[in-house]
Amino acid sequence: MADWERETRDDYERKGFAHRSGFGAKPALLVVDFINGFTDPTTPLGGDFSAELEATAALQAAFRRGGLPIVYTTISYAPDLRDGGVFVKKVPSLGILQKGSPLTLVDDRIAPAPGEYVVEKKYASSFFGTDLDAYLRARGVDTVIITGCTTSGCVRASAIDSLQYGFYSIVVREAVGDRAQGPHEANLFDIDAKYADVLSLQEVLDYLGSITSAGGLAERANDDFSRWWQQGQRAKV
Repeated sequence: MADWERETRDDYERKGFAHRSGFGAKPALLVVDFINGFTDPTTPLGGDFSAELEATAALQAAFRRGGLPIVYTTISYAPDLRDGGVFVKKVPSLGILQKGSPLTLVDDRIAPAPGEYVVEKKYASSFFGTDLDAYLRARGVDTVIITGCTTSGCVRASAIDSLQYGFYSIVVREAVGDRAQGPHEANLFDIDAKYADVLSLQEVLDYLGSITSAGGLAERANDDFSRWWQQGQRAKV
C-alpha cells in the first residue's frame, strides 16, 4: 500500500468510512463487460485483462459447483447509435460495439454456459435501464460479487448501483481491471471506502466454499423452499 493510500485510509477510517458491509446468504456473480471489445488490446476500448479473466474463471467454476447464479453484461448499440445517447458522444469509441459484432460477445475464456444470463446494457451501470435487479430478486439473491472492466467505469457504476438497490456488494480485487493502473487503484480505494467491500479472490472463494458445503447447500435449499411456499400461500389469498 502506497504512503498516500495508507494515510488517506487511516483518515477515512477515523471519520467513519471503509467499514465492512460483508456478505449475505445468497450470492450471484456479476461479470461486467468482459466482452471482446474490451478484452482485445488491439481495439480502441481494449486492454490486456488476461489475469483478471483467469481470476473470474476461478469464481465462475466455484459458482457453477454451487449452483449459484452467474450474470454477464455486454454493451450493444444500433448501427446509428441512437440508443447510446450522450454516452457515445462522450466516448465515441463505444461506437464499435454494434449489434451483431463479435466485439459485443463475452470473451471465450469465460464463455457463458447454457442458462447463464447475459444482460445487454447501454450505459455504465449494469443496473441502469436493464432488468438485472428484477432478475436477481426473483432468485433470492442478496449479495452481488463483481468482476470485470473497467474498474473506473462500468465496475464502479455497477458497484454503486448494487449498493443503492440494497445488495451486499463485493468487488474482487484480482478480477477487475482498467486500462491504466492509476485510475484502477484510485477507484478501488474509493469503492472500498464508500460502496462495496473490495476483497481478495481467496477471501471470496473461502466464502463460497462455506456456503456451498453440505450444510450451506441444505440451508439454501430450505430458504428457497420457504420462499416458494410463501409465494404460493399469498397467491391463494
